[in-house]
Amino acid sequence: MPFVDAGEIKLNYVEHGSGDNIIVFIHGFLSCVQWMDLVWPRLPEYLHAFALDWRGCGDSDKPAATENFANYSLNQHAQDMLAAIKALGIKKCSLATHSTGGVISLYMMLAKPEMFDKVLALDPVSPTGILLPDEAVHTFAPFAASRNYAFKFLSFAASSLFTKESLLPGIKSEFRLETTQEQRELFNLLVDKARELSDGAGTGTLYHLKKEREEGSLQKETRLIKQHMLVLWGEDDLVIPRQDIETIIKRIPNSKLQTYPGIGHSMVLENPDLYAQIFSEYFKK
Repeated sequence: MPFVDAGEIKLNYVEHGSGDNIIVFIHGFLSCVQWMDLVWPRLPEYLHAFALDWRGCGDSDKPAATENFANYSLNQHAQDMLAAIKALGIKKCSLATHSTGGVISLYMMLAKPEMFDKVLALDPVSPTGILLPDEAVHTFAPFAASRNYAFKFLSFAASSLFTKESLLPGIKSEFRLETTQEQRELFNLLVDKARELSDGAGTGTLYHLKKEREEGSLQKETRLIKQHMLVLWGEDDLVIPRQDIETIIKRIPNSKLQTYPGIGHSMVLENPDLYAQIFSEYFKK
């Protein structure tokens, strides 16, 4: 896989399509560029899409975490992405984001607003961060240690792929009969990739999301974001509550919300045909 220099580290990236209609995809927590694997073949060639692994994720460099995970802050990820986009020779682009990638994109747009056109935000984390109990910050260690734990944990992020009964605590998550073989195979790959994250990208992200909620530093600036943003939210999302999505719409001036029944936190995996259709229509010129 190709790599791009982003300051002191190298980030892995994938590229699809060609032309000057450029979209950069920013993935979420416990994620990597492979979360879009079912979407790429469904996109038209005239959309020139890039996706970048955060530091500590996928095949990107995984530096050791510094004190309080300072080198894995959400703003640091944003700075990495800005450096990578510049190194790829991209002067202006649109953004597609998923989950925590939405917060990273806010830092990017606030830092370099002239670089970005419009945004498609799938189940984004609110600029107020996530409300997490203290013990939640320590969930990545058991996640990395146990594949069964990781499989169960990630099933909540793609809930419509699993029977509702099996999502209950203490029960092994089981795929629904309607879940396709390609969805099952990719989900299993994503579980394995997520367990390979660095502790900075795992524990560190939870630390900073909790800190964002407690300190509220980002939310004060979101009124300055001028880009048009279409927010997509699955009504069965078990990760991001509706009230957090409403906060985004209230705080970002040019944002609009579309909701989808029967879909959880990850339309890119749960319904890639629908996501590809929305993506293609939103970004076409």
